[in-house]
Amino acid sequence: MRWFSVLIFYLLGWKINGNFPSIKKSVIIFAAHTSNFDSVLGKLFINIIGQKYRVLAKKELFAFPFNIIMRLLHAIPVDRKNKHVSISRQVINILDKHENIHILLSPEGTRKKVDRWKKGFYHIAKEAGIPIIVVALDFKFKEMQIKGVIDSNQDLLQVMKQVNNFYKDINPKFPERFTLDNLEDAMVEAAKVA
Repeated sequence: MRWFSVLIFYLLGWKINGNFPSIKKSVIIFAAHTSNFDSVLGKLFINIIGQKYRVLAKKELFAFPFNIIMRLLHAIPVDRKNKHVSISRQVINILDKHENIHILLSPEGTRKKVDRWKKGFYHIAKEAGIPIIVVALDFKFKEMQIKGVIDSNQDLLQVMKQVNNFYKDINPKFPERFTLDNLEDAMVEAAKVA
């Protein structure tokens, strides 16, 4: 699968900029997510760097025969309606079962323009005690950019400021659909803790 991913990635004219850190477990966030093609590039990238990974998908997508496809895509079902077990707890249970695994997420949560990003990636990383690896898709340079690592053992506002800083100069496929997080949620949460 790796050689096939390398071939497709490079035939498309894309390259990887940066080195993936030697971290066994993390939450990897990808942005800007403005097209369906972003997911394809993300899957090719993770196959090329040879890391074990899982993506989150709603439980309803795992009915037969789609469950076969979802498993091939390394998707794991999460039950968004389960009031007894949070999505963070469901993902942490999966992380606990593996010595080496990365969870891939798009913090925007949609291909549409949003000014408030989903913060689940932070809560998962913080509760699991694992770092956040920031990866950007830059269509101008056709690069998958490994931007850096964020320590999740900080408050949400500090993490989101770093996330915004990493993504401030990227070039999405559809720039009109992308904006950085407005930090409002992070400031509210920080005020509650203070």
